[in-house]
Amino acid sequence: MNAIVGHGASVHIEACAKTFADGTLALAPATLDIARGETLVLLGPSGCGKTTMLRIIAGLEQPDAGGRVLFDGVDITAVPIEQRNVGMVFQSYALFPNMSVAENIGYGLKIRGVARAERAARVAELVALTNITGLEDRRIDQLSGGQRQRVALARAVAIRPGILLLDEPLTALDAALRDRLRGELNRLLRSLGITTIYVTHDQAEAMELGDRIVVMRKGAIVQIGTPREIYFKPQSRFVAEFVGAANIVEAPVADGRLMLPGGVLPLAEGDTHPAAVAMIRPETIAIVAAEGAALTGTIDSISFIGDRQRVIVGGASDKPLTIDAPNTVAVTIGDRVGLSVAPDAIRLLPEHD
Repeated sequence: MNAIVGHGASVHIEACAKTFADGTLALAPATLDIARGETLVLLGPSGCGKTTMLRIIAGLEQPDAGGRVLFDGVDITAVPIEQRNVGMVFQSYALFPNMSVAENIGYGLKIRGVARAERAARVAELVALTNITGLEDRRIDQLSGGQRQRVALARAVAIRPGILLLDEPLTALDAALRDRLRGELNRLLRSLGITTIYVTHDQAEAMELGDRIVVMRKGAIVQIGTPREIYFKPQSRFVAEFVGAANIVEAPVADGRLMLPGGVLPLAEGDTHPAAVAMIRPETIAIVAAEGAALTGTIDSISFIGDRQRVIVGGASDKPLTIDAPNTVAVTIGDRVGLSVAPDAIRLLPEHD
């Protein structure tokens, strides 16, 4: 395994934009640095430009004039994909149906002229690493979706790429398998140490896999940060609502407090504006006794989710508040309850994205 650990290249994307022939701007000018060995996730809804950026890094698309892509400081903008030393895994996996598992994994090595013995050794190493031992001689149509995903990943890293590019590789799988493989993929990427760029619209994937997340919208980068920064410190209403569940509260502000229909919430951040748009995550709201509480409301609905219960409380804010409460909290529909939120759990947002 040591032969393939810690192999990665740094990436610098400079003023890369992409305008298609019909005039559509798929990607606004973007500049981005990706460290050697980092896993960077491009996150956003369909049509936001994340796959276009990935294809520019791969060499499948050329950026508009003035854009540059550098690997380890070397300008490779005009270098074709086959000379960029990148591995790719697509949503469809694009495996060869007429080849066995071992032949698929070793295909890139074979066309590069790697000797048979070395090829066999590297295939065996990757079969073990991706937990598909015993499947080497099977045809692709004899594999499950999860097994195909592992084969595609093994084939991509067999050539020891400097950069691994993953375009929504788990989307075609069912939810339970996707959750399990996400954990396996995270372990594998950490053990390989390859610089990885991962495209997804799934915020759970982004949170688990990314060292940093690039949130994109309408062809532009709107925020870059660690998973914790993106979740707890969104810089816009779009990011707050796209990444995780969020209560967006619009209310007047007086004396450093949000003035709500059901009471007040103190703010940690100094805000001199007469009104504010604030984000409050559901898990940061505690249900307390109504008597003496600074903010109160009435329980409209309760959904038991197993490890927690999702409680909807009306009358406290301009719209019902969603609360993720411990499953041990005893409440019923119609109860009047108090709500407590730590001031530093309230994130003020720009009024307009």
